[in-house]
Amino acid sequence: MNVLPLAILGGVDPWIFACSFITVAFTIYMGFRSAKTSKTAGDFFVAGRSVSVGWNASAISGEYLSAASFMGIAGMVMAVGYDALWYPVCYACGYLFLLLFIAGPLRRFGAYTIPDFAEGRYDSPVFRKIAVCFVLFIGFFYTMPQMKGAGTTLAYIFPGLPYWVGVAVVGAVITLNVALGGMKGITLVQAMQYWMKLFAITVPVFVLMAVFGGYGSNLSVNDGRVLTAPTVSTSVGATSAAPAPSLEATRKPLVEKAPTDAVWVSPFGPLTTKAAKAAGLTPEQSKPYSLLYTYSLIIALVCGTAGLPHILVRFYTNPDGVAAKRTTMWVMILIGIFYVFPPVLGVIGRNFLPELYAATGAKGTDKIVLELPRILHEHYGVWGSILSGVACAGAFAAFMSTFSGLLVSMTGALAHDVYGRMLRPNSTPEQRMRMFKFAAIAIGGVSVLLGSQVEQLQINFMVGQAFAIAAASYFPLLFMSVWWRGMTMKGAATGMLVGGVAALACMTVINLSDLKVVDLKAFWAGHPLLRILCEQPAIWSVPLAIGLMIVVSKATSKDIPKDIRMKMLVLHAPEALGLKNEYIQEQQTGAGH
Repeated sequence: MNVLPLAILGGVDPWIFACSFITVAFTIYMGFRSAKTSKTAGDFFVAGRSVSVGWNASAISGEYLSAASFMGIAGMVMAVGYDALWYPVCYACGYLFLLLFIAGPLRRFGAYTIPDFAEGRYDSPVFRKIAVCFVLFIGFFYTMPQMKGAGTTLAYIFPGLPYWVGVAVVGAVITLNVALGGMKGITLVQAMQYWMKLFAITVPVFVLMAVFGGYGSNLSVNDGRVLTAPTVSTSVGATSAAPAPSLEATRKPLVEKAPTDAVWVSPFGPLTTKAAKAAGLTPEQSKPYSLLYTYSLIIALVCGTAGLPHILVRFYTNPDGVAAKRTTMWVMILIGIFYVFPPVLGVIGRNFLPELYAATGAKGTDKIVLELPRILHEHYGVWGSILSGVACAGAFAAFMSTFSGLLVSMTGALAHDVYGRMLRPNSTPEQRMRMFKFAAIAIGGVSVLLGSQVEQLQINFMVGQAFAIAAASYFPLLFMSVWWRGMTMKGAATGMLVGGVAALACMTVINLSDLKVVDLKAFWAGHPLLRILCEQPAIWSVPLAIGLMIVVSKATSKDIPKDIRMKMLVLHAPEALGLKNEYIQEQQTGAGH
């Protein structure tokens, strides 16, 4: 007998269950604890505008590092190879746009939500309604991959559990947390969850590299070289003392569905060549299509980061614009450190768990981060399960923190913008807080229903779709509104509507096709260019939105707000001049305290 037995009751690994349960229990406890400190509308919507730079940077990083970052990047790198690395690179680079162009001005304007900014910048209640719609569109597209992560993780912990049950359980827990404490209630939890995720991704990576060879040796096998990854021969008691490794093993044979080594390490791999390959084009003919796909993906991810409502609303929780810019700088550092690690797991997973290529849905490569530490169980007994439990805890922290932020963003849009500004403009802060709780339950329920339908789609791919919609709608709105005084409400609304709806329509068609609700396989095979422009619409939808904003604004220049000079001063002047505005005055007057 080479290994110590592991007590597994009903197919559930107790160590994995324990780590996951502790994470969920801690989240619920913090939600109840924070709910006691959330007393005012300002606490629910913007955490009282009192979050320090350190806490806010950790909270934004915790919210931003979603299931796509923790599970999806490793799964996509394993599935399609090196052209998937554009995702982590651009996820981090998007914050440079935020730092340079948007973070400081947005905070200085002083609102609760992005629709607040839209109405205040253009003095148009109608524009608020348009902006609210896109908060919900982007939010629901972003919740679907979080739900996929939840269903995948629960199905891994409880073998045989239906995917939709995991989605429902996690959705219910997060909805409860958000309804209890709002923005203030989730800020501390999200900050703690960033550090949990960093721990949960780094420890398995370092242990796996120590046992199975470093990143370079695992990658080299795809160049045709021999993998010098160590195997270990153990005896009873190996759980307490690690034996010396011997360099004997090579990777497992790849299954039929796995991409070949040459394709996997290519900068234009299965991700960017999919449309051209379906059309029967040669590798040389497919290069222009691959470049187009890559450029469009980069635009979507970089510009989309600067247009995500649940991230942008975070800057309203800073005390001032200087703090918002410092927060953004620290977020770039924190998420940059994190993104070093998931691709390593994708590379090691290709060599040691190639059987995941043959699976689909919740059983496929998206669960590599959870599954990979388990291979240590053969040699190190219970420690493999503990490491897998740590990874599962990180996965819970990932989709729970991001779903929390999305729920606050969408709930804020309904409770503050729709109810508090459109339907009941004379409502009290207490009434809006009550509506916040009802709206959280409603949106949580819709998110669970949508998430239960997307098991077959890749996590990272779905997140990319949310970024593409944000890039074509909110990014042009914010960038142009902050930096061009000639923008009119009609110009901003036209550009945002056309660009955003066009991207949304493309995403819907692609998802219906991929889920086989509509059979477009033959059509895409005959039109690879249309497939790419539909799957990655940012390369044309972003310029279209900005172009329409300029043209329509020029044509309606008489409608430029009369006080535009003062508004531009508020957006750009240093706080020391005393021009900082609070568009929502309740925070200053103390209403609702």
